[in-house]
Amino acid sequence: MSSAILNLSKYDPVWIGEYENEKCNILSAISHEIIDIEHIGSTSVKGLGAKPIIDIMVGIANLEDADNLIKPLSSIHYEFVPKPELIDRRFFRKGLWGQGSCHLHICEFNNTEWVEKILFRDYLRNHPESAIEYYKLKKSLAKKYQFDRQTYTKKKEPFIREIIKKAKV
Repeated sequence: MSSAILNLSKYDPVWIGEYENEKCNILSAISHEIIDIEHIGSTSVKGLGAKPIIDIMVGIANLEDADNLIKPLSSIHYEFVPKPELIDRRFFRKGLWGQGSCHLHICEFNNTEWVEKILFRDYLRNHPESAIEYYKLKKSLAKKYQFDRQTYTKKKEPFIREIIKKAKV
């Protein structure tokens, strides 16, 4: 597996439509399991630059049921990516490794994973100064870790934790 180059793009309002299209596709494949579906991550925050990958979170009643979603999601081109370190969610990718167009996160509705991702998104939506600060951090990390997405992601965690902490107050 070769290293994918980490590229950030300026905010693109097209991302909203891409999310809506994917939401429709996902609902057509697994609506019977879905309690809620949300656009998360940087592409969901107006004005925030991001990797041009649409992050989608699906809330279901029981995470053990996620295995039953692998086949129907594969019919709409989502590949299940086993990640044993993820105990609170299941991860699916649409597109080739390192070149995907969508990431799908399935977790139990209203569990910690769900709540914190929504808190983070909503805080950035409501505090543009924090969104700008986050984008500056991301640009700096993307330059430093251009070929190392895992480290890039890990280095963002303290900022994300701090925002979640503020959002809970």
